[in-house]
Order: sequence, then C-alpha cells, then structure tokens
Amino acid sequence: MKMTKEEYNEYLKKKSPKSPLAGDLFRAFVVGGGICCIGQGLLMFYQKQGLPKEDAATAVSITLVFLGAFLTGLGVYDDAAKFAGAGTLVPITGFANSVVSPALEFKTEGYITGTSAKMFVIAGPVLVYGISASVIYGIILILLKSFV
Repeated sequence: MKMTKEEYNEYLKKKSPKSPLAGDLFRAFVVGGGICCIGQGLLMFYQKQGLPKEDAATAVSITLVFLGAFLTGLGVYDDAAKFAGAGTLVPITGFANSVVSPALEFKTEGYITGTSAKMFVIAGPVLVYGISASVIYGIILILLKSFV
C-alpha cells in the first residue's frame, strides 16, 4: 500500500490517541512538586538534626537519589512516571531512575556487558548535554561580565 506523505500524516492523526493536555500538565505539576516538597521537607529535617545547610543539601540529594533508585527497583517509580509523565523526570529522582532502569533491564546480559555497559544509555546524553550547556552558559556569563 503506497501512501503519500500527506495521506500518512492524516492516517497518523486519526490513529493517534488524543492527549488530555490539561490533565497531563496538572499531574506532572502535582507529582513533580510533591517530589520537590519531599526534598524541602528532608532539607528541613536534616537541618533540624544539626547539619549545616550545605551538608543538609548534600544529604537530601543522596536520599532522593537512593529513593528514586530503590523505588525504580521495586517498579513503583515506573508506575508513577506513567501517571505523572515529566513530573517524575525533572527532579533528581528522575536521574536515578534513568540510571537504574537500563541497568535492571540488561542485567540478564551480565554485570559487565549488561548492567555496567547499559547503565548510562539514557543518563549519558543528559549528562553530556547538561555539562556542555553549563560550560557554554559559564563562558557566556564570563564574557558578559567582562564587558559590563
């Protein structure tokens, strides 16, 4: 069956499910905001335990990465991601999920060629582009400050 590009696009529009944008945005906002509120609660808890703010912030990051990885291992985080979409991707827990998910998926291929080799399949590009963007931003900031 031969289709032109326009016919294919029309066919695709008919077959693709409509996404309830408002509902998707609301769920992402609530769940992502909830994760951030948990982070803020942990920060306050660690500070109340006597940690200085910088050490408490480090402890929060460690705790959230652990929770994201642990919940991914249990399969809970993936269910939350299906419900909330990008609301679970943006916080630091999304990074933990992006490292642990491929590691779990490829563990049958062995620890070296499976788990270790595939662990950063998803997170790797995020790290590369994130670090590259921060370097470019830093250079631009330095250049702007030198001219002002």
